[in-house]
Amino acid sequence: MTDIGWGNLAQYEHYGRVGDIEEDFDIISYEDSKGEPYSSFKHASHAMLFARNDTVLWDLYKSRAAIMMQMRFDGLLGFPGGLVDPDENPLDGVNRELEEEIGLDLCKHKLQDSDQVVSFVNKRKNLVLHFYGKEVTVNDFSEIEMKTLSAPDYGNETLGMIRPPLYTMGDGYRGLPAFLSNSYAGNSRQELLIGLQHFKILEQDQIEKAVDAWKTFMKTNRQTCGLTNTDS
Repeated sequence: MTDIGWGNLAQYEHYGRVGDIEEDFDIISYEDSKGEPYSSFKHASHAMLFARNDTVLWDLYKSRAAIMMQMRFDGLLGFPGGLVDPDENPLDGVNRELEEEIGLDLCKHKLQDSDQVVSFVNKRKNLVLHFYGKEVTVNDFSEIEMKTLSAPDYGNETLGMIRPPLYTMGDGYRGLPAFLSNSYAGNSRQELLIGLQHFKILEQDQIEKAVDAWKTFMKTNRQTCGLTNTDS
């Protein structure tokens, strides 16, 4: 396949490149993230909107919550959000991005500094990431989900909204562990797991079991396919 290059994306594409690992991202305080020495770093802000839901599927699995993630333009999963403009702070950036990508009504659901969950720095990329979270009602979640279809960035930057399954099925893999096996932009997978813990959507042992099942499957699958850790 011919390499057609990156065009206007060349200066940005490495921020969401596949292959980032959890160790690339150090957690820093929200206050520190907005001061020195990170004022010269590129900043990006993303948010997890969710609604708790007690629905039981097929009399087996608790839904627990609806969480809004998205299929991005690059084929990777992530949360709504994006790069912060030079004249913005992280909070202004995430609200602008949510309005553009999912059509969020900022009069009703505008994020505040108190919604910040965690911030990270990736010194290798000179990148600071800010992750926010906001709980809404089930009805509001459905309304927001429907409005994404008419959002300015729908169909170009955002290709569709996705709800992660928050249960593990009878084979110990399908459900959340299988969802974790997908390819994610940056550290979006880590943000999802932190969000589940922070908002107490899942218990810590449930998260750990899902992570273990995902990693075990990936390891077994690589061995079955005859791949090693250095194979691509």
